Amino acid sequence: MARKLQNLRNIGIIAHIDAGKTTVTERMLYISGSKHRVGKVDSGTTTTDDDVEEQNRGITIYSACVTFDWKDVHVNLLDTPGHVDFTAEVERSLRVLDGAVVVFSAREGVEAQSETVWRQADRYNVPRVAFINKLDREGASFERVLDEIKTRLGANPVPIQMPVGEGPSHVDDPFRGVIDLVKMRFLTFEDEGKKVDESPIPDELADEAEFAREQMLEVLYNHSDEMAELAFAEQPIPNELIRKVLRAATLERKIQPVVCGSALHGMGVQGVLDSVKNYLPSPLDRPPVEGLNPTKKTNATEKRKPDPNEPFAGLVFKILPAKTGDLYWIRVYSGTLTSNSRVHCTSKDKKENIAQLWQIHATKKDREGQIDSIGPGEIVGVIGPRFAVTGDTLCDSKAPILLEQIEFPETVIEMAIEPESTSDRDKLAETLELLKRQDPTFKAKENEDTGQTLISGMGELHLEVIKNRLLRDFKLDVKVHKPRVSYRESVQGEATVTGQCNRLIDGQQIFGKLTIKMEPDDTVESGVKVLNRLPVDSVAPEYVQTIKDEIKARGESGGPIGSFPLTRIRVTLMDAESNENSTPMAFAIAAGEAFEAALQQARPELLEPIMKLTINTPEEYYGDFVSDLAQRRAQIVKSDTVLNTTTIVAEAPLAELVGYSSAMRSLSQGRAGTSMEPLKYAPAPPEVGQSFAM
Repeated sequence: MARKLQNLRNIGIIAHIDAGKTTVTERMLYISGSKHRVGKVDSGTTTTDDDVEEQNRGITIYSACVTFDWKDVHVNLLDTPGHVDFTAEVERSLRVLDGAVVVFSAREGVEAQSETVWRQADRYNVPRVAFINKLDREGASFERVLDEIKTRLGANPVPIQMPVGEGPSHVDDPFRGVIDLVKMRFLTFEDEGKKVDESPIPDELADEAEFAREQMLEVLYNHSDEMAELAFAEQPIPNELIRKVLRAATLERKIQPVVCGSALHGMGVQGVLDSVKNYLPSPLDRPPVEGLNPTKKTNATEKRKPDPNEPFAGLVFKILPAKTGDLYWIRVYSGTLTSNSRVHCTSKDKKENIAQLWQIHATKKDREGQIDSIGPGEIVGVIGPRFAVTGDTLCDSKAPILLEQIEFPETVIEMAIEPESTSDRDKLAETLELLKRQDPTFKAKENEDTGQTLISGMGELHLEVIKNRLLRDFKLDVKVHKPRVSYRESVQGEATVTGQCNRLIDGQQIFGKLTIKMEPDDTVESGVKVLNRLPVDSVAPEYVQTIKDEIKARGESGGPIGSFPLTRIRVTLMDAESNENSTPMAFAIAAGEAFEAALQQARPELLEPIMKLTINTPEEYYGDFVSDLAQRRAQIVKSDTVLNTTTIVAEAPLAELVGYSSAMRSLSQGRAGTSMEPLKYAPAPPEVGQSFAM
């Protein structure tokens, strides 16, 4: 299944919720000829939103992959969620993609999640084009959104199209087409976007179009001496040269070409497809992937080029669990992967079977899509592996490499569930393990004191979707409790403590003495970091490892306030004493006693998750929201008003925001919208910590 790499595009559609990502995807499938009928989000008939929960809610929850051809390129496209609770789907998609289309609503502009996905794309150095959608909506403004992309995202958007009209059909100058600023032609659309009619630019728009083209060229002169020289000599600039310079500057992430339209009516989506072909990278345009050679102790870096003759290397970025065999989504970076073969899972140091390869279509494997082999640059579904998890590297065992793993944010909210009967307990444990394999931001653990199982996730909607799957898809009879905030614990000060074990156990005198220093460390994102500063030869090396293991285990068991996970703590091993009676058990006991004593002396504190809250409300409700936020211990960071709609950005404790969506609807008579994302952990007020001691 070899394709020309220069004709391959691995792209993602990313945006804020309701900007129109799935509708854009549907139109791309229809216009490219991959589908004969356009699916509708409101009707639950889209290709990529095939989960019951997605269809009921009208939102994307799981990233879905579709493939199609456009002109001479083959496109692997990932449609991603816009809701922040499912940001892991965006994170893992951008990790393996070569380019992205960022969709903005012409009415709402740059929204909270727009900023989040833009930062994620920046982190993975992903070139992108922008599509300003919904220009047929009331209040649409192409120029305003363009300005927001510049100011709020720090981007360099370059319009290569301009809209003709803005707003719905009943306004004086409705949106009715676009002007291509490269070809300088007026484009209108028929047959739901499949047919594009080109005509000369109307006389009344000629000056405006010429000015917009000059602005585009002025930016491009900075990226091409050839273009600048032609302009200086007052010579015409060929369209092919313009496209060449646009492509080069986009691949270097110096600009972002901007197209526009209305995906719902198929207007302008051909411009998106052409931009994917003309300006987004093929695997050959991206730098070779880098990783560590695990067989060398020097952390030697190795590179893999997208070449079928290179050793095989790929990254697992998603797993769809199934009792008949999990489907692993893998980005192949180098070499060739064949069915009925064996590969090495570097992260687990295990051999893995590659039983079957599948061409991925939507979120399910397509029975028509089984293939024998796949080359570099491709995305493929694999059945057979058993040990690998999301973010793990699969490679040729003769040429091991460890690629950078995917980092996911910590969970911020949890909910207790318990089976109604003993017979459901094992089934629940098995199901939760299956869900954890699918979703890296979902956690589950059993509380030994209560017998309940605590599940945690990125937000209320995330947990609600999980709960519905347990009840509906897995037919589990479980009791579900209200969500609660997932706190963390740390320390405020320093403490140096000595722990000692000098006791008789099973008739044997054992001895171990250890001094540790505990202090806060903001660089430690989770758990406890242990540093060894013990004098040389003070204790045997195997005792040092026992000490480290014991301290890490104590750290994982939770803190003294509410048994919440510990974070931001550094423990330094300062001194130790041993003699002929020393044993690993003695040093484990000494380390445990020292750790617990230091935890108390270093003044433990409770940390609560702080959320970035963005509210869009009609201007007349602004005062009501400000008053309500003040009662929720929120700090307003900024507020802007555009077209009678006020955007409030605030930072607030998650504990004060549980159930906030219903309160927000009450405050605004259902006319406001909100989104929130985890921002940081900060010290909770003393009364919050005291409530757990009661």
